[in-house]
Amino acid sequence: MTIQVLMGGSSTEREVSLKSGAAIARGLKDAGHKVTTYDLNPAEGRDARHLLISRDLREADLVFLALHGGEGEDGRIQALLELAGKPYTGSGVRASAVCMDKAINKMVFEYYSVETPAWAYLRSEEAHGWRSSETIRRLGFPLVVKPVDQGSTIGLSIVKLESDVDGAIGLALKYSRGLVFEKYIDGREMTVAIVGNEVFPIVEITPKQGFYDYERKYTKGMTDYRCPAPIEDTLARRIESDALRAYLGCGCEGFARVDLRLGLDGVPCFLEVNTIPGMTETSLVPMAAKARGLSFDALVDRIASLGLKRGGPAERRIGG
Repeated sequence: MTIQVLMGGSSTEREVSLKSGAAIARGLKDAGHKVTTYDLNPAEGRDARHLLISRDLREADLVFLALHGGEGEDGRIQALLELAGKPYTGSGVRASAVCMDKAINKMVFEYYSVETPAWAYLRSEEAHGWRSSETIRRLGFPLVVKPVDQGSTIGLSIVKLESDVDGAIGLALKYSRGLVFEKYIDGREMTVAIVGNEVFPIVEITPKQGFYDYERKYTKGMTDYRCPAPIEDTLARRIESDALRAYLGCGCEGFARVDLRLGLDGVPCFLEVNTIPGMTETSLVPMAAKARGLSFDALVDRIASLGLKRGGPAERRIGG
């Protein structure tokens, strides 16, 4: 198969995307595919319009999306590829848009009875008037403040004091025009990778200091991981079932990663679904795949194969 790996982009996650794309390209080549790469970099004139008229795209059987955040993950690139009649990996337009918007993501969780921390959404023009919001004040402290449409914890703050909320709002507004305020769940950080409809072993994430922010995600040695997570079987099955319900409820396809906090009370609280998670050889989805006995090459090959089938039977969507 001839596959074009689309990476880079202009979002705040550009550098991570380039690393994911390079790893995916190597894995696909090792799996026997013919691979080209395309850095979607508007600063160099390599924008979506240039992509659509490029020879490599015309000749590709499939586009493997390795774009994180921005237009690569919010449904816009997916819509362009559908208009061009080009198959691509991962979720479609609607699911991509739903999962990129944390507020809508949480609405879907609530509709499908997937436990999520208490939360509230404010537009940018409302944000500094947060004290007048009874909903936000009921969340209490610590409080998580984050942009509504960013990944990799960019712009996120965990606020312990009321006096620090305005600073957290100012940081988040650098990246978005809407904010999510969320009750902080004290407990353990975990994630669930799903490929097709197969749920992979749960990964537990333990930063050596602080919380799992951008630096601790991408700096080797700053975070410890355990996969499968050391939890009892009944709880693991519950987490896996809820993660799959969240994934299907959002309309996801191909692969995704579902993030959660396991509270001190033993209740899993789901945070969001990432439709194009990091895919370097040390990222969380490949880590979970390895625990299932699937090599990185085999993983990207399977995701590519699923991409050719996307948009198929309705049973892949929750509710039929």
